[in-house]
Amino acid sequence: MKVPLSSRVQVRFPSSYMRVMSLLIRNLQHVIPLRRAHLRKNLEITRSCLGVKRFDVGVICINDTKIRQLNKLYRRQDKATDVLSFPFHENLCPGLLPDPAFPDEYNLGDVYLGVEFIYHQCEEKQEDFNSVLTVTAVHGLCHLLGYTHHSPEDWRKMFEKESEVLMEINRVTGSALTPLTSEHYDRE
Repeated sequence: MKVPLSSRVQVRFPSSYMRVMSLLIRNLQHVIPLRRAHLRKNLEITRSCLGVKRFDVGVICINDTKIRQLNKLYRRQDKATDVLSFPFHENLCPGLLPDPAFPDEYNLGDVYLGVEFIYHQCEEKQEDFNSVLTVTAVHGLCHLLGYTHHSPEDWRKMFEKESEVLMEINRVTGSALTPLTSEHYDRE
């Protein structure tokens, strides 16, 4: 027996409904060996620090060809890059979390990491690949939360947020990570 739409019960989760959502890390490239467990640990710390454990987030690791295609399609820049972020909630003010109306809106979006690009940058600068990968992913997550670096004021806010997150990762893991935005103000 079918129940008429007018008599169906609609379930709405209160905004205080707390749940732990997923962090999906996909490695779709096969050029650079990748330690996802290390990245996952650092991104779980990041999610806790940002207060977004109740939101889904995807981190997709891709090669130069794929990140170049995405960069050309969405930013009209025909070149590989280190990170692209695609927020689920548009026009977020930095520092404010989304307030989803429905359970399926507990999603921050996706961060695409140009793993091959990052690796080659690390080789050139003689930096630790896994450290830079973590810092770049944190940078991408900050973009999902409305942080940008288009102006000096925007850059300052993003730099402060990245510093806060990386200090927590450093405290927990004993790392010495520093923000990507410390030298990337006019990057985008």
